[in-house]
Formats: sequence, structure tokens, C-alpha cells
Amino acid sequence: MNGQIELTDLDYHEAARYLGYGQNEIDADTLKLMRQCENEIVSQVRPRGIYRVFDVVVRQEGVEIAGTNLILFGESIKRHLANCDRAVLMAVTLSDAADRMIRTFQVTDMAKAVIMDSMASAAVEQACNRLETEISRELPQYYQTFRFGLGYGDLPISLQRDFIKILNADKLIGLHVNESSMLVPTKSVTAVIGLSREPVKGQARGCQTCNMRDICKFREKGGHCNG
Repeated sequence: MNGQIELTDLDYHEAARYLGYGQNEIDADTLKLMRQCENEIVSQVRPRGIYRVFDVVVRQEGVEIAGTNLILFGESIKRHLANCDRAVLMAVTLSDAADRMIRTFQVTDMAKAVIMDSMASAAVEQACNRLETEISRELPQYYQTFRFGLGYGDLPISLQRDFIKILNADKLIGLHVNESSMLVPTKSVTAVIGLSREPVKGQARGCQTCNMRDICKFREKGGHCNG
């Protein structure tokens, strides 16, 4: 599956978390800018997503994606896909329109640029949720794990290029990888969802298992991302 994901409104609470508000009320000036940014994102950005379903085989070094040359290395992804015989590889991007808007406001209005960045982060999260709902509809016979992003735990972010290639995401949704293994456009997500015939047990997610913990903006403010 690949195609456009429709967003008609954005999650202000999620964006406020990115802005570091925590449980504090959003002030009137910020709320006004959030509304402006929401209107611009909804009218100009066209989120796109893609996913494919693969059989998986657990190996000593990680998880093999059957029919490909990709092995998802690490103990954390092995635990994530324990008791799963299949997995979804998914990618979502807001397109380069979001990046262009953020760059423009970084020159003309830095306050709005910060809020635009946070609203775009909320938007890509919502787009991922929409795609995940579609996956649930298409595969009702499976229980699903949470989304496990590349770079999370000890799953190397250096696998991004092979991951994108397998999905053909560069051609189908315009998603690319730079020399540092970061996604371009920046407001994009790649993730793995495990599929199991049995109910999936709760799995811990938190700062201690995330390799972004040392540079996380939420941790700097004494919070966490709920990831």
C-alpha cells in the first residue's frame, strides 16, 4: 500500500509537548500561531505513507526480513518481534513542503518557525497513526505491536537506506536518506510493526532503551516523549 494520508486538523496537545509545555496551559499568543501553522500545514502539506508486510525469521544477530537482504540487527528488535511471524515495514513523510515552510520562517519569523516545527512533528505522528489504523483494517487477523523506529534501542539507524530501498519509498513517496542516515524530508518516520496471531504482551518503552536519550529535547526539560 502507498498513497496520500489526509489530515484535516492537528493535535495541539501533541505539538505543545514538543514545545515543552508539559501540563501547562498554552498561552493566547502561542495558540494563535499554532492555529496559523495548522492552517498552512493542512492546506499545503500532503502526507504520504507506504507499508509492506514480510515474513520474519529471528536469527542470532537480529531479525531477518524474509525475501530481502535486510537483517534488523540488535537485541531490542528481537524482543520487539518475539512471537511474531510477520512484520510491517512502514514509512511516512509530510513531503518537502513542511521543510520549506520551516526554513522560510527560520529566516522571517523564528517564533513561528519553532511552532511550525512542533506542529509538523505532531502532524507526522498523526499521519503514522492513520496509516497504522489502515494496517489494522487490512490485517484484522493479526495483533500488532507498537511502532519501533529505526535508531530506537540498539536497532542501527544506518539501516535506513536499505529499509527505504526495500519499500521503494524514494520513488513512491519521495522519501530519501542522506549521508548521515537521516531521513529527507526531515518530517518523516520509518518503523517496524510486529504481527502476531496471539495477543501481544506489553513491552517497555522508555529513555533507557532509546539511543536518542542523550540528545532528547524532552529529557532536557525533565520529561519524556511517551515513545
